[in-house]
Amino acid sequence: MSRTVYETATSLDGFIADQDNSLEWLFTVESEPEDEGHGEALDRTEEFIRGAGAIVMGATTYEWIHRHEGGKPWPYQVPTWVLTHRNLPRVAGDLRFTSADTDQELQDLHADMVRAADGRDIWVVGGGRIAANLARLGLLDEVSVSVAPVSLGGGAPLLDGRVRLKPLEAKLAGPFACLRYAVVRD
Repeated sequence: MSRTVYETATSLDGFIADQDNSLEWLFTVESEPEDEGHGEALDRTEEFIRGAGAIVMGATTYEWIHRHEGGKPWPYQVPTWVLTHRNLPRVAGDLRFTSADTDQELQDLHADMVRAADGRDIWVVGGGRIAANLARLGLLDEVSVSVAPVSLGGGAPLLDGRVRLKPLEAKLAGPFACLRYAVVRD
């Protein structure tokens, strides 16, 4: 059975991108070779990504990945939905550009992703608003976040809306605090 999981990294003050919509801040977080658990956390994240059967993200996340991949084919081998109202550059890969402006459209899109995932997880990559809206509709199952020891002071919020969470796991992985939460459904 597919789970819908928001798997991402955040700054200590709760931002997934800085005020310029950049993720460069994340790559400045250094870990020492002796940092225990860092490899384990990366392995768990990579295992999750390999096991995902569908991906959804917002236009800003897509644009950042596209810029940093330098026009290479899409790095993921599963269907990827990009929620946008803009005309975005395309690369080779299973990319599906769409919008979901109403609750019904988002529910229909989620149903399409569940079918495409074929029992595997759906990875919500980026877009705190997308994740919060999925949670509000009872469609988000889990939030898994790696908290970096850096403060950004502003930017794109981890969750752009009210979401109640129940702690499942907390552990250190190098300089990151890795937290997993179940989404509480009302």
